[in-house]
Amino acid sequence: MKTIVEIENQFSKEITKKLNVLLSNFQIHYQNLRGLHWNIKGKNFFELHTKFEEYYNDSQEKIDAIAERILTLEGTPLHTFSDYLENSNIKVGKNITQDVAAVQLVITGYKTLLEIERELLTLTDKADDEGTNALISEFISEQEKTLWMLKSWLA
Repeated sequence: MKTIVEIENQFSKEITKKLNVLLSNFQIHYQNLRGLHWNIKGKNFFELHTKFEEYYNDSQEKIDAIAERILTLEGTPLHTFSDYLENSNIKVGKNITQDVAAVQLVITGYKTLLEIERELLTLTDKADDEGTNALISEFISEQEKTLWMLKSWLA
């Protein structure tokens, strides 16, 4: 059997499971960005306060897109904090106020997201799931550029 968008049910279940892992990691990443935005201190406050807001707004849009893709594939998006913590590899950043530590946390988060997204691309390619593939490819392209910029900031 196939889903409404003509993806084999077996693949759809595998993809939605992996999308829920991505969703969980994005939720922790998002909350880390919110905390950094609120708590950053020092000479780079204005620059990073604004940048972290940009990143968490972008993450919020991606979170919604992931959840909607899960629904499109006839799955159920995770939606509790306990589910997010259970399914996330991103470490919760608590009380980080220093600029370099904050940027390093963001870099680690993006690297984790990229790893999951690349695994998803392999799976979606096998399933001929162009919708998820296109979504994730766009995420990867943006995040790779963000990582380059963050690395340049640290240099």
